[in-house]
Amino acid sequence: MKIAIAQINTKVGDLKGNADKIIKYINQAKEKKADLVVFPELSICGYPPRDLLDFECFVDDNLIYLDKIKKHTENIAVICGFINKNPSDIGKKLFNAAAVIKNGEITAKYYKRLLPFYDVFDETRYFEPGKEPLIVEIKGKNFFITICEDLWNDKDFWKRQIYHINPADEIQKHNVDVIINLSASPYLLNKEKERFSIFKNIAVANKLPVIYVNQSGGNDDLIFDGTSFVIDGIGEIKALCGDFQEDFIVYDLENNAGEVHRISETEEESVFNALCAGVKDYCDKTGFKKVLLGLSGGIDSAVTAVIASYALGKENVLGITLPGIYSSEGSVSDSEKLAANLGIEFLEIPITGIFDSYINFLQNGKKLLDLTEENLQARIRANILMMYSNRYGHLLLTTGNKSELSVGYCTLYGDMCGGLAVLSDIPKIMVYRLANYINRDQEIIPLDTITKPPSAELSPDQKDQDTLPPYEVLDDVLKEFVEQNKSINEISEKYPEELVKELIKKINICEYKRRQAALGLKVTTKAFGAGRRFPIAQGYDFYINY
Repeated sequence: MKIAIAQINTKVGDLKGNADKIIKYINQAKEKKADLVVFPELSICGYPPRDLLDFECFVDDNLIYLDKIKKHTENIAVICGFINKNPSDIGKKLFNAAAVIKNGEITAKYYKRLLPFYDVFDETRYFEPGKEPLIVEIKGKNFFITICEDLWNDKDFWKRQIYHINPADEIQKHNVDVIINLSASPYLLNKEKERFSIFKNIAVANKLPVIYVNQSGGNDDLIFDGTSFVIDGIGEIKALCGDFQEDFIVYDLENNAGEVHRISETEEESVFNALCAGVKDYCDKTGFKKVLLGLSGGIDSAVTAVIASYALGKENVLGITLPGIYSSEGSVSDSEKLAANLGIEFLEIPITGIFDSYINFLQNGKKLLDLTEENLQARIRANILMMYSNRYGHLLLTTGNKSELSVGYCTLYGDMCGGLAVLSDIPKIMVYRLANYINRDQEIIPLDTITKPPSAELSPDQKDQDTLPPYEVLDDVLKEFVEQNKSINEISEKYPEELVKELIKKINICEYKRRQAALGLKVTTKAFGAGRRFPIAQGYDFYINY
C-alpha cells in the first residue's frame, strides 16, 4: 500500500485556492499510484482561521469546497482537515474535523479531541472537543486517525499532562495497523526534535508506524515548518518532507520505505529559513510585491535586508540610509556596501537639515541632547520611510530585535514604525549568529557591521552598552523571565539582584510599547505578541521578596 503525504502551504480563508491545491495533489497522488493521500489539519480553510470561524457563511463555504474535493477521489482515499458544524444545541458550534473520503463519498469524520488553549492557541474559543476515536479501514489496513494535539498528551513524555484524557492510550484497545496525525504545528526553534521524540515514543510503544503531516509556510505571525514524516514501529524515520516548503512524498507501507528530503541542519539555518518563509508568505498573502527598510549600518538592519532579499528577490528590496548629525561614516559606507553585495536598490537621504528645522521650531534652535531629541531623529526617519512606503506601495520592514523590544530600547512611531517586524522574536546574540551564518561562504554583511559595538547613533559616541548590560546577560534574563516565567529570586542566583530587578521592571513597563509594535514573526517558545497576554495596567510587584 502506498501512502502519499501532501505537505501544503495553505492561506487562511482562501477556500478556493486551498481546495484547488488539495485537488492538485490528489491528482499527483493518483499519478504516483498512491492508495491514500493525507493533508494537514484544517487544510480547506487554512490554520489558524481565528474569528473567521464566527461567520456562518465561512463555515458553509468550507463545506461546499469539501463537496468539490469529493468529486476528485475516484480510486483513491483522501484524508483532509475541514470545519464541521456541531448539530447539538449544547457546546461550541463547530468541530475541528478530518474527513475520510473514498470514491466520491465521505465515509467517516473525526473530530479533534484535545483542543490547545495556551500560547498562540485558542481552539476552545471556537471548537467543541470530539468524544470518540476513529479507526477506518482502507485497502485492508486499519488507520487510527488523530489531529495534531491528540498525540501531544503522552504521559511518558511530559511531567505534567494538561488534558484529562490521552487518545494515544486507546490505540492498543483496537486493531490498528497505522497511526495518522493531521497537524498544523507552528515552528519553534528545535521543535522538530521534540516532535520526533514524541512520535517516536508513540510509535515504539505501540509497535506501529506513525504518519505525521504538517502544513508549511507562514500565516501572519506564525510560521509552519512542515517537516512531515513517517516513523516506523521501531522508531526510525522512513520518510521525511523538507522544511519551510511545500513538499510531497510517498511512503510504501509494505516495504517500510519512503522518500527522505533534506531539512535544516543547524539552528542558524533553521531560523534563517523560517524567517525567509515568514517574510515571503506574509508579502505573498497580503499582496505586497516589494519591501523597503532603513539601513543604519548596524547588524539588525543588515540581517533583515539579507532575509528580505533571499525571501523576495533582490529586485524587490529597497534599502534607505538616513544619516543624521551623529551618524558615523561607517554607518553610511557599510549600508552602501551591504546593498551592493546584495544587489538591492539603495538610497541615501540625510536628515540633518530636517532635524535642525525641528529643533529651530520646537526648541528655538537649542540642542538639549536628551531622549526627546534622540526619539525625534528616529521619528523623522520613520516619516521618510513611511512616505516611500505609501508612495510606492512597498511594505516597510522594521528591524528591531527581541532584546531591544523587551526593555523598550526602541522608539514608538520611530524605528518601531512599519508593517512587519522580522527580528522581533530574535534575541541579539542570535542576530549575530545569523550574520555569521549568512557570511559562512563569502562576505555579504560587511565585517565592520558585525565587529563594531552596536549603537543607535542618536547621540555622540552612543553605544548600546551605555544603557544596557551585555547582550549575553540581557538575552539570558529575557529567556528566563519571559519564556520560562522564572522569578527574580531564581534569576538572581546567576546575576546581581539589582540588575535583574532593573531589567524586569523595564520589560514590564514597556508592554504598552509592544502592544503598538508591528506584527512580529514567532520563532521562540514565547514571543511578544498573541501568545503573551501580559496586562499593561497591573499591580503585582515582582520586586518584593516575600
